[in-house]
Amino acid sequence: MPKNSSPHLDPRSPLVLDTRDLPRRPGAMRTVKRVAPAPADLGVELIGVPEGAPLDLDLRLESVSEGVLVSGTITGPVRGECGRCLREINDSLAVTVQELYAYENSTTDDTTDEDEVGRMQGDLIDLEPALRDAVVLTLPTNPLCREGCPGLCPDCGVHWDDLPADHSHQQVDPRWAGLSQLNRTEE
Repeated sequence: MPKNSSPHLDPRSPLVLDTRDLPRRPGAMRTVKRVAPAPADLGVELIGVPEGAPLDLDLRLESVSEGVLVSGTITGPVRGECGRCLREINDSLAVTVQELYAYENSTTDDTTDEDEVGRMQGDLIDLEPALRDAVVLTLPTNPLCREGCPGLCPDCGVHWDDLPADHSHQQVDPRWAGLSQLNRTEE
């Protein structure tokens, strides 16, 4: 697949950054603060950012010799379920991003692999891949509703928090059932 053969970016998309007003001289900088809706499937199996949820982007775009360095924080809500007790989790996350986007036809563009450095399309930067990487790597694969969540009783499926302290399920192996009767006759 030839370099820069990705589909054209829409400059009106909230996760596309337009750098036309950023001078292409090292050291030039501008900030971007905006709220963007979360893209679909931004998460892992049990937890993620709901599609369309507001993401607060607080970014700094800085011209460097080979492209634009984008750095900053992205905050937003996360929803999911506890990996132990299946209770709903409503929380928020803040992730930092720092990604270099190479100018088209720059030395960096020619000397690096296609997936090693982000690429600009003209003056446009697609922030979604960097956002997706940052969020997904931050989320726990086994989220908990709280530290030390005891989970569910494996026998009856009730939350351990809702059960009495002496809760148990006496499982008698049918091969030993006759011995349990001997114990009762002695009492």
